Amino acid sequence: MKRLKKVILVIIIIFITLAGYALYANRNTQNMTGKQKFLKAFYPVLMWVTKLTGTNATNLTNENKQPAVPLYLVAAIGNNGKPFDLSALKGKKILLVNTASDCGYTDQYAELEKLYQQYKAQLEILAFPANDFKDQEKSGDADIAQFCKINYGVSFPIMAKSVVVKSADQNLVFKWLTNPAGNGWNSKEPSWNFSKYLVNENGQLTHYFDPGISPLSTEVIAAITKK
Repeated sequence: MKRLKKVILVIIIIFITLAGYALYANRNTQNMTGKQKFLKAFYPVLMWVTKLTGTNATNLTNENKQPAVPLYLVAAIGNNGKPFDLSALKGKKILLVNTASDCGYTDQYAELEKLYQQYKAQLEILAFPANDFKDQEKSGDADIAQFCKINYGVSFPIMAKSVVVKSADQNLVFKWLTNPAGNGWNSKEPSWNFSKYLVNENGQLTHYFDPGISPLSTEVIAAITKK
């Protein structure tokens, strides 16, 4: 009986600790669902498990192969439904990320914003919301923009919600990113939400990073700062 009481007490202490941590992690959130709050609170645990197991950790690097078609010629649509001119980004590196609001990796929005603020003189970040993985982005464009701004302070451009995996409806930018006939070498499509593609100052696709690689990782920062 005493042992059972000790077990129950430990469970209660763990529950209170986790509840307190969840409340602290979500102290600045607004209009988040219970699921979104849970995912935000336990994002560090997910990243720890990801690192421990080596899952979602693919990192691909271009061996200086040139694109057959310049990225700057590909059509893109912004969150407001208007054309987004990629050629205006010439001279900067571009990190293109497929995103979702109800994903275990959603808290990477905060890391992406931190990365953007630190390197925006030389880097542009483009978010491409998509509902391709387990219905983790059901919201429309207006709600997605509000969610990102209120909860993560996102100031980098958000594109219109689209399909990023290979299909007849695939976003033209991601069709370029995942087709060697366009980018010159890479066929790797996003493995999950928050996969990352890095394009250099000349429109050349240089890197692919899986979702389990943080935007603030040494690998990503080294690729961004490389001359």
